[in-house]
Parts: sequence; C-alpha cells; structure tokens
Amino acid sequence: MPKSFPNAQTIPVGVAVRRTPGVTRWAKHAWRVSAVLPGAGAADWKLLRTEGDVAEFHAATLPLTLYVSDAEAYAHELQTRDPSIYIILRQNEAASDFPWKVAVVTASPYEAQDYCDSSEELVEKIPMPEGLHAWVLEFVENFYEEEAFVKRRRKNMNVDQVEDGIGDPRIRQVSDVYRAPRRKVALN
Repeated sequence: MPKSFPNAQTIPVGVAVRRTPGVTRWAKHAWRVSAVLPGAGAADWKLLRTEGDVAEFHAATLPLTLYVSDAEAYAHELQTRDPSIYIILRQNEAASDFPWKVAVVTASPYEAQDYCDSSEELVEKIPMPEGLHAWVLEFVENFYEEEAFVKRRRKNMNVDQVEDGIGDPRIRQVSDVYRAPRRKVALN
C-alpha cells in the first residue's frame, strides 16, 4: 500500500538478485539484479529458487519514494523506450556470503546518474513492471507541470555611439585607433 506525504509518495519494492557462476578464476560468482517486486515484504537474502549453479535471492525490500521536486526526472524516464527502475548496490563490508547490499531504489535517472559518477556503487537498470509504471505515471500526471520556455529579449541599447572596448589593451602603441582609451590617474 503506497504511503502519501504532502510532497512525496512511497511504496516498498523488493529487489531480486541472481547469482551465476563466474567466468574467470578471479570471480567465483557474478551478481546481477534480475527483478523488482513492488509491494514486497521484508527480506534479507531469502533464497527464491535455484537452477543448477544459478540461484536467485530476494536480497532486500527498500522504499521507493517519489518526490514532487523530482517529477521532471520521472516524466523523462517514462518517455524512454523502456521505462526503468534503478537499483544501487554497494559492497558489503561485513564478512558475508553476499558481497553486495542493496542501498537505494529510485525511479529517477538523474539520481542514478549521480551514483554512476562514483566507482564505489554498482547501478543496475531494471525494466519497470506495469503496476509500478502506472503508479509513477499517476504521480507524474498529478504533480508535474512542464515549464513554458520563455526566450529572453535583449534590452534595447544604442551601442553604435560609444567606442569603449575597441582594440586590445595588451598592445602598447602610441597611436592605435582601435585601442581602448585609458584614464589618466592624477598623482598627489
């Protein structure tokens, strides 16, 4: 059930992570976010299924919060070919069988880009499920107002009567017609 605040709405979203065998001798396993589960209950690396060496876990459930101030970002994401949810994973510092922990779930491509600038997090892009897409779309329709483009106009100024600024003041010549005039300083 989504929670509503004056400037935000929140829904819990579960994150499913798939573990596959590594392809090099240096990486025992490869980890990828495989799905998001809107409205999921709490979980801490709960095993969902296994197929041979591949295992899928419900890694965590975090709140997905939509803010009115970020409505433009959500609108841009909904206009893409494949609207997505972004999951940010951080390395797990604690000694554990799971090297990643789910840090953030967001629908904002701008916020995800900020996390991409750092090499410490892993940013995963997952297609937005239909129900979540409808929820984000309703939020954008309710709160996003596109700003009208207003072209600035120059002030009407008559600049053809003054020759200030013509010439290069770095060139020292006695009679340079194009050099900017200098003000003489009176010595006391």
